[in-house]
Amino acid sequence: MPAIFLTEADVLELMDIETSIEVVEEAFGRISEEQAMNVPRQRAVAPGVVLHTMSAAAEYLGLVGFKSYTTTKQGARFHVAVYDSTSGEMLAMIEANYLGQLRTGAASGVATQYMARPDAKIVGLFGTGLQARTQLKAVCAVRRIERVEVYGRDADRRREFADEMTEYCATKVVPAHAPDAAAAEKDIVITATTAKSPVFDGRVLDEGTHLNVVGSNWLGKAEIDVVTIRRADHIVCDSIEACRIEAGDFTRALDDGVTDWRLMHDLGDVVTGRQTGRATPENITLFKSVGLGIEDVAMAGKIIERAREAGLGSPLPF
Repeated sequence: MPAIFLTEADVLELMDIETSIEVVEEAFGRISEEQAMNVPRQRAVAPGVVLHTMSAAAEYLGLVGFKSYTTTKQGARFHVAVYDSTSGEMLAMIEANYLGQLRTGAASGVATQYMARPDAKIVGLFGTGLQARTQLKAVCAVRRIERVEVYGRDADRRREFADEMTEYCATKVVPAHAPDAAAAEKDIVITATTAKSPVFDGRVLDEGTHLNVVGSNWLGKAEIDVVTIRRADHIVCDSIEACRIEAGDFTRALDDGVTDWRLMHDLGDVVTGRQTGRATPENITLFKSVGLGIEDVAMAGKIIERAREAGLGSPLPF
């Protein structure tokens, strides 16, 4: 069967957030069971461009693959390539901007399912971009959300985002007037920004809050402050190995002795029950995501399966 090329439009047609959550949940569990391997992101830098690459082997799917993307002043371009792990033949090359939004949102959906209180219904969201959309959609897929307060630096943009997401998530989304207001008195707080410094004061968090912290994957950037980390009773990473390299949110807290890598857990171990993400309703829980290649490969596997069933994709000449 020839390899196929799938476009952004194909991915948009073939995948939804609910399926993405199922796929990503299984991927995390398989990592914990040592039936998959993830290789953290590496970056090659040249004047005006950064090439980012991340790869994974999904033994349970019979797939290996990688995601590569470039970032420039003009924007970012994402591709995922997947190969059959027996023959080594390429199966597909996939445009992966929307795929990345889905899998990042899905990881937070999985974390929310295992770590947020079952009765969580009020969300505070930081960010009004594409990642914020799928973050919120995923949380609404695993909890009965009744109200969302969103904060972004541009007042017009956050009003537009609130109106759009009210319809998209079928729940009430309103603009927050200040950053701390978006974090206070919330059951779930999501940070999906490009901020280099903390976006709210950790002292305003209520007991029982769950946080999904996803915006930073550079050591020089942090969306949350040391107070937030000090108050967190459970800290879970998509991958401790990857977070050691990229999670700037932890840098100062680690330097100050507020937390330690030995106190954190991998999400896969929470999924398989080896660790707990929440012990009591009063716990503050924190999920830190930097993004993993295994998520991309697992998502690509499902997309290829659906593309073949639907007859989508252009043949590649090899």
